[in-house]
Amino acid sequence: MSELQPEDAKLVTLARSARGRTGAREGAAVRDTDGRTYLAATVTLPSLSLSALQAAVAAAVSSGVEGLEAAAVVSAAEEVEADGLAAVHDLTPSAPVHLAGPDGALRATV
Repeated sequence: MSELQPEDAKLVTLARSARGRTGAREGAAVRDTDGRTYLAATVTLPSLSLSALQAAVAAAVSSGVEGLEAAAVVSAAEEVEADGLAAVHDLTPSAPVHLAGPDGALRATV
């Protein structure tokens, strides 16, 4: 697996921090087309469940973002969950989504 560009490596670092701060199953970060970042962790409430990636996209959209450059998810999962990936691609079909393990090592780019 090739190394990430510095701006994408920053997304992984932010996603790791969101995951670590909350003890959540996943952390995610997205970068909009202006270079601003939004991060989130998995949300699990009785009335609301969002993956970390869905929550990060929701934070970006609620701030008026219309497009994304890239996203990163930190998770023990083997692949990016489909609904979060769909949320990213709803905004920007070509945006890469990087999956890293809990140690921050890149596993895949979708």
